Amino acid sequence: MREVQLSLNQTQKLRVKKALEQLESLSSKINSNASVTVADTISVNYEDGVLKGHGTSELDGEVVATVCGIVERVNKLVYVRALRARYKPEIGDIIVGRIIEVAPKRWRLEINFSQDAVLMLSSMNLPDGIQRRRTAVDELNMRSIFEENDVVCAEVRGFQHDGSLHLQARSQKYGKLQRGQLLKIPPYLVKRRKQHFHHLEQYGIDLILGCNGFIWIGEHVEAKDDMLEDETNKSEQLSTNANRSGMCLEEQEQNYKSYTPLEIRQNICRTANAVRVLSTLGFNVTMEVIVETVNLSISMNVDIHEMLGAEFCVVVVEREAERQSFMGKKK
Repeated sequence: MREVQLSLNQTQKLRVKKALEQLESLSSKINSNASVTVADTISVNYEDGVLKGHGTSELDGEVVATVCGIVERVNKLVYVRALRARYKPEIGDIIVGRIIEVAPKRWRLEINFSQDAVLMLSSMNLPDGIQRRRTAVDELNMRSIFEENDVVCAEVRGFQHDGSLHLQARSQKYGKLQRGQLLKIPPYLVKRRKQHFHHLEQYGIDLILGCNGFIWIGEHVEAKDDMLEDETNKSEQLSTNANRSGMCLEEQEQNYKSYTPLEIRQNICRTANAVRVLSTLGFNVTMEVIVETVNLSISMNVDIHEMLGAEFCVVVVEREAERQSFMGKKK
């Protein structure tokens, strides 16, 4: 856990110290056999022909750890999974990035990695939803899809020969993100799960936990099905063209910039502050913990701006210690 950088009074410091000690004792009991620090000896069976992986080294005939983390074993391979590390992309990761350049037949994205990611035009789902070959006209209209500073959700498809990431966004759930906030937290706080897209119905917002540490919180958008969109595409185009001919530019602009209700915007800000609190405290950021933090702030009648204060952060630490203690007793 990272050291909390908050201006605490003496009483709050004692409360935080007590809660942190409780959390550390619980984590040490759970990972007593697996957690190692630098220069710790890793017990292995040399008769099986063990293979030394990342985070390990051989010293005086023993396998020792070179990083702090958790010992993992895959068949004969032994390696140490670092607890705090930079984002290491894997194929299939859900990431959130920002467009930094519109290049020929591709977009370049900043994704909190050592290199920029590349989203090819051929790997992008076109707005009309029709699967077809990309033409020169599509390349000329790339800025109508994405332009600089746009926030995009995509999936890691693979690595190119120069080491850069190759992304794909062929599904309706991927694409441009609007009407929300983009947060950047340490990537190791976001664990890989089966589901990274979450719809919080009680708040009317969407939550995307990017594996690269980029978190998107925005107004809920209904995902359109490809088959239904293809069936209604022709009739919608005819009616849309007829309506657009009779609309003025001001009406078109108002429809494009639809209004986001005040309650939804408040929910977005409250959820974003919950993520900031969890990141400051060094807790793993999951959908369940975020919802619990938001509900805690509502039950305590804490204003949105007060969530970043010292008292609420102390209460979150104490609640997390109680929750993990309860879970430990339940097991």
